Order: sequence, then C-alpha cells, then structure tokens
Amino acid sequence: MIDCPVHVRLAALYFPAMQDVDLVRVAVAIVAGYLLGGIPFGIIIPRLIGGPDPRTLGSGRTGGANVSRAVGFRWAAVSGLLDVAKGAVAVLFVVAIGGGAVPQVAAALAAIVGHSRSPFIGFHGGRGVAPATGGAIILAPVILLAIFPVFALTILITRISSLGSLSASLIGGIAMAVVTAVTPLASIYYVYAVGVPGLIWLFHVDNIGRLLRGEERRVGRRPHASEAAEPKDEARPR
Repeated sequence: MIDCPVHVRLAALYFPAMQDVDLVRVAVAIVAGYLLGGIPFGIIIPRLIGGPDPRTLGSGRTGGANVSRAVGFRWAAVSGLLDVAKGAVAVLFVVAIGGGAVPQVAAALAAIVGHSRSPFIGFHGGRGVAPATGGAIILAPVILLAIFPVFALTILITRISSLGSLSASLIGGIAMAVVTAVTPLASIYYVYAVGVPGLIWLFHVDNIGRLLRGEERRVGRRPHASEAAEPKDEARPR
C-alpha cells in the first residue's frame, strides 16, 4: 500500500471537510449560487409596479435601501425577502443534490457575489447583505441571533443602513468563527466566517469612503438631485 504524503495527511487532519470533496458538486454549487444570486429582484419588482429603476437614484445599487428610495419600504421589503431567498435556495439546492459542507459554503458565497455582480445587469447589483442572510438561515441560523440586534440597533442609533450592514457582518463573522472553534463544525466554516464579511465589506467600499468623510446617506432622507447622477461613477464594477 502506498503511504499518503505528509502534506496530504496534514490537510486531512486540519481540514477534515476537504476529504472526499466532490469537485463536480462544488463547481455546480458555485455556478448555481452565482446565477441564483444574480437574479435582480431589485430591478424586477420596481418594473412590475411601474416604478423607477433604483439604479437612477441614490447609490445606484439594487439592494433594499436603494429600492426603498425608488418604490417605498413595502415593495423594497418584497424585493429584499426575495433577495434573502436567493441565498437560502442556493444552499438548499446543494443539499438537494447531496452536497456537503464545502459545496454548501461555496454556493452561499457565490450567491453573494452574484447579487453584487449580476451577469444579468452588466455585473452590477446590490451589496450582498440579503443573500448572505439567506445563506445564514440555512447554514448557521444561530448566528442570526447575534447579527440582527447589532444591525437593528446600529441603524436605529445612526440611521445609516450601510453602517448597520458592516457592523452586523463583522460581528456575524466573528461569531461564526467562535462557533466553529468550539463545536464539531467542519473547518470549511472558517472560510464562511471570513468570506461573508469580507465580500460584504468589499462591496461596501464606496460606503466606507463616505462614512470616513461623514457624507454617507441616512435612512429616511430622500436623495438630492445631485445624487441621481452618482451611479454613473459608482455603478461601474470594480
């Protein structure tokens, strides 16, 4: 019998979730997650009700905060729930085809990327918070107990949506890493713990810049006419 190389034995020891990984399922999970995440409900819903395209307002994004500026909170909530469902369905699809922890995490992360860099609207989109929430509902629902209070309290105190998302994603990532360390969860969840907040912060780069300059928009304030032209610069994928 041929003995396994040392590096293979070490990888199996420290990353048990990587043993017997079905690369086909991982590839399917990434593609499916990305395409599901890319469905632009933030544009579909306003179009169905005859509202303006959210890309022409505020940040020019298609997430819940900007859809609310375009068509109001009620329809933004519908759009947001559908965006949350994208992340959950992406993971459930992998579960349905027999995929384990690795492809499930891959699908969850791919859905976030698809939401922010949708192939259906020129690789533009939202910030990734809604599909990240959907993925967490399936993969780590207990983490939401830490995320939601931080998100709600931050917005309540500051009235800045992006600050709530950034704070909640960071706390959620830390909580996920701690849970993974103290429970028998697969090591791949460390990737999830780092990947989710990493992607959300990446897709909030322009918001972070405005926060540092004290120029970030606040919830409930209608954008000025000068902000309508803003997407020309922000909408370009980075």
